[in-house]
Amino acid sequence: MTDHAEDRIGYINPAARGASTTPAPEEVLQFHRAMSGYSPTALSESPDLAGTLGVGQVFIKEEAGRFGLPAFKMVGAAWAIYRALAERTDDPGFDWTFDDLAEQFGGHGGMTLICATDGNHGRAVAHTARMLRLGARVYVPAQIGQRAKEAIRSEDAELVEVDAPYDDVVIQATAAADAEPTAMMVQDTAWAGYEQIPAWIVEGYSTIFRELDAQLAHAGHDGPDVVVTPCGVGSLIQATAAHYRGSDRAADRVKPSLLSVEPADAACLLDSLRANHPVAVATGYTRMAGMNCGKVSTIAWPILRDSIDAAVSITEDEDLAAVKELERLGIDAGPCGAASLAGLRRAFADPAMREGMGVNSTSVVVLLSTESREANPIEG
Repeated sequence: MTDHAEDRIGYINPAARGASTTPAPEEVLQFHRAMSGYSPTALSESPDLAGTLGVGQVFIKEEAGRFGLPAFKMVGAAWAIYRALAERTDDPGFDWTFDDLAEQFGGHGGMTLICATDGNHGRAVAHTARMLRLGARVYVPAQIGQRAKEAIRSEDAELVEVDAPYDDVVIQATAAADAEPTAMMVQDTAWAGYEQIPAWIVEGYSTIFRELDAQLAHAGHDGPDVVVTPCGVGSLIQATAAHYRGSDRAADRVKPSLLSVEPADAACLLDSLRANHPVAVATGYTRMAGMNCGKVSTIAWPILRDSIDAAVSITEDEDLAAVKELERLGIDAGPCGAASLAGLRRAFADPAMREGMGVNSTSVVVLLSTESREANPIEG
């Protein structure tokens, strides 16, 4: 495990709160509300964490149960697949239902959805495919946990194990999709020539933040002062930035500080921010499987470069300690979900970072917990 002193220094961008982005359309939340099984995920407050962190309040947005799956990915996959299929019809602007699209594209000999994943995205794509009576083929790095593989198979998907890192698995899955006329690639990272579906996935994640706004308003807050987001390829934190730096955000609304957290051995965003250009990193083992990514999504990079206040990387030990601390507090968070807490503690250990993020004793902090322990069991 890399743990050089230079890797433990965070990144601060004092100008980030002045950035402006394009927010997701409000129809995304309306779409999710109309889906069977929709309900907002919990926002839990932890006075214990607020006390130990020296802030006013700490809330955890728990993506431990989203449309019956134990991670946040379904909101992105369902919206993107819906939009992509609608675009393939003769009337893309029509208000299609899932049943309509299943009639057009599903059944024997119909379309197959293909993706690469280290767990949760693949299961979300497979789950949506099953809802639409489509085929699904999911490519995974062979070293991911057995329970993650079984969860994907439980959605009636074909699982293809590849003895390679995640970024190489994406390349193999893309080649397979390109070779099949009835296949469609549904990937949550973008590269040159493949950007529309990842953009729709990012839009889908906006439901998390619209729910969060309403939940904080119900608790008497105009908004968070700090939002902490785990980062893999950067799509979720791109959605965080699109929402909280959105051009539609009222001038009197809180402009929170946005903190990114990555594994120390897969810190592609942190390294890119330091270099001020995209940097690819060689990845190794991490319990934070969903964050084990070596390249930042091309559509995420320009937004994150301008909009992210702070970024840190964390060790395996720091992450495991956060999983156990949240468990003691009654929060069901897997290694990726607990990375938010571990990253905040890492940032707050540096007084300059805490000051740069504008944190004080009254700050309202939101930790995004992106998965449950069921989604990513601790196997080593």
